Amino acid sequence: MTFDAHRLSFGNIAEHYDRARPTYPVEAVMWAVGNDAKRVLDLGSGTGKLTRVALGLGLDVIAVEPDPGMRAQFDAATPGHTALAGSAEEIPLPDGGVDAVIVGQAYHWFTPERALPEIARVLKPGGVFAPMWNMRSTEESWIKRFDEIVDGQNQRSSDSDDADFGPLFTPVEERTFHHSIIYTAQRLRDHAASRSPYLVASPEKQAEILAQVDELTAGFADEFELPYNTLVQRAFKR
Repeated sequence: MTFDAHRLSFGNIAEHYDRARPTYPVEAVMWAVGNDAKRVLDLGSGTGKLTRVALGLGLDVIAVEPDPGMRAQFDAATPGHTALAGSAEEIPLPDGGVDAVIVGQAYHWFTPERALPEIARVLKPGGVFAPMWNMRSTEESWIKRFDEIVDGQNQRSSDSDDADFGPLFTPVEERTFHHSIIYTAQRLRDHAASRSPYLVASPEKQAEILAQVDELTAGFADEFELPYNTLVQRAFKR
């Protein structure tokens, strides 16, 4: 299965994706953009999970997303806002027009050698680039088991000492923000079914994954917490 097939596998289940995936903590977005940012690009915006947090902070947000299905769901779920067609490698914005570029759970789908110069191009001098990842905390055994079931989803490790956005940016700073999302057994099932490895798997493999999730949650309370660590990396345009 090709890289593009994986990164563009979400559009057909965009509404499901928007319902199943976690949001981002406000504190993480505040730290990502800094105190002075006003105009922000959410690059690879998906269905708008991160955009809506940034809008809630009073920021002027431009969203860019390559998948038409995800853009349609973005527009439906984010009244008064429309996601632009584009990609990290071809951003449909003029030079130096934004104070910050934020990326939620999408940087691993970028082609860095093409994307990083484009990101630097649209940033103002001294502007900030900040990708972030929601990572499930695996302190509890059932969450470790969930990760095993959905093997191949490439959950990002917090071991990122070698993070480097290249010569156009300052050295990377990072912080981790803790939060929890309330899940039900159905929502956890939906979450598993929103991952790209599930979406590109055979029907037999998909059924196996969901059966294992159902077995895992048998006997759980109606609602339960799933703790997350949101890792934010940021660097400034030189």
